[in-house]
Amino acid sequence: MSGVPAEALGNMDDPGATRPLADFATQVFAVADAEFRKLRHDPLELFSRTAQPVLWLVVFGKVMAQMRGLNIGSTNYIDFLAPGILAQSMLFGAIFYGIAAVWERDLGIIHRYLVSPASRLALVMGKQVSAGIRGLSQAALVYLVAIAMNVAIDWRIDKIAGVIVLIIVGAALFSTLSLIIACLVRTRERFMGIGQLLTMPIFFASNAIYPIDVMPSWLKAIARINPLTYEVDALRALMLRSTVMSFHLATDFAVLVATSVILLIVASRLYPRMAT
Repeated sequence: MSGVPAEALGNMDDPGATRPLADFATQVFAVADAEFRKLRHDPLELFSRTAQPVLWLVVFGKVMAQMRGLNIGSTNYIDFLAPGILAQSMLFGAIFYGIAAVWERDLGIIHRYLVSPASRLALVMGKQVSAGIRGLSQAALVYLVAIAMNVAIDWRIDKIAGVIVLIIVGAALFSTLSLIIACLVRTRERFMGIGQLLTMPIFFASNAIYPIDVMPSWLKAIARINPLTYEVDALRALMLRSTVMSFHLATDFAVLVATSVILLIVASRLYPRMAT
């Protein structure tokens, strides 16, 4: 089962099944571990994803830094841009996460998951966890690029821990959105089309590359309901030594966690449709 032992997903006759929380955690870990193995077998995928962040920071960032009229206070534009590109890298990796689910359905792996005793919630959460770890791997590479660009990174332990949590939550959120799309479409080609249709609007209708204040009113309204806006806002507060925020940090986390939980519930209900 894609590297997942059947017993790892739970056994209804096992006395351990009387411990619901421990059993649930084991099921989540089993699914996540299967996804980790895919990542270990294809590490070049992560490095290939660094090309885009490098281009955005080195080319786009340098050009935009010469522009006047972007009210970002005393913050250097490259510093302002770096958290947005970190969020972009996480988004682009997570939003196409569902293509793996479509591939698993075509191979019959989804059917094996669904006939196991594991709950649908555990199956989806396991994929959320693995997407979060994948997001951290990409974030580490973006941090290396940011260091090379002399971005004013805040290296305090509490701030780094906050960035780690943010990346995990953000990757979980957008990968679950991707999984929901995969549950609704029938082919990989259609999924890719929808994924490409969503990524750029989500990215540009956020504060990733420009502050909300410079947006027209209609775009501001969209940005305020866009989860990526809150991801970027929190990353700027935690990643940089200078603070450029549009919202309160608690608000950012609350929006991201609440959205992720809602999408988790929706995805767990739709997941059985993958087998039909």
